[in-house]
Amino acid sequence: MTLTISLNNLGKKFNKEWIFKGLNHEILPGQKLLILGGNGSGKSTLLQVISGFVTPNEGEVTYSARGSTNMEEKIEVEKIKNYISFASPYLQLIEDFTLTEMVEHSKRFKPFVKNLQVKDILEIIQLQSSKDKLLKQFSSGMKQRLKLGLAILTDTPVLLLDEPVSNLDKNAINWYKELISSYTQNRSVLVCSNAIADEHFFCETELNVMDFKPAAR
Repeated sequence: MTLTISLNNLGKKFNKEWIFKGLNHEILPGQKLLILGGNGSGKSTLLQVISGFVTPNEGEVTYSARGSTNMEEKIEVEKIKNYISFASPYLQLIEDFTLTEMVEHSKRFKPFVKNLQVKDILEIIQLQSSKDKLLKQFSSGMKQRLKLGLAILTDTPVLLLDEPVSNLDKNAINWYKELISSYTQNRSVLVCSNAIADEHFFCETELNVMDFKPAAR
C-alpha cells in the first residue's frame, strides 16, 4: 500500500501566536522529505499534525491510500495511526516493560517488515544482551535505539522521524544510517532536523517551516 499526504492550508497556533499558517504541501508515496527549522520553529509540531496526534487550528491533512487494486481510498485521521510509524526523543516507552515485552507489545498492534519476529528485532537493534532488562534501566541512547528500531522496522507506508540521532553515539549513528538504507526504499520518510547531515542524508526534498511564519504586525 502507498499513501499520499496532502497538507491543505494548514495553520497551528499556541495561545495567540501562529506557529505556521497557510502551509500547503503534498507528500507523495516513497518521498523522502526533510522538515527544517530552528529550535522552537514548529517543525516537531508540524510532524505531530501530520501524524494525527495534534489537530490544526486551520486547514486539514488528508490521506489517500492505494492498494494492490490501485483503487484510491481516503483514510480518516482517526485511523491514520495504522499507516504511520513515529520515532521521537519525547515519545515515552513503557518503562516497566522489559525490552522483549516492549517489542512483543509493539508487534501486537502492527506487523514488522519482512515478517521479522521478536528475536530478529532484538538482533537488528543490537540489544540482545539486554532482552530481559527493564526499560527504566536503559540509558537514553539505548532507548533512542529501541524507538528508532521499532519505528523503522514496523511495516507502514509512512515513517516519521523527529531528530533521530538525538542521544546516539557515533556507532549508533552508523547503525541508524544502515537501517534507513535497508528498510525505507519504498516508504515515505519525513525527518525533522536541525540540519544535521547524518539525520537526513537520504532526503531528496525539503520543507522549511520558517517559510510559513506569518509576518509580524
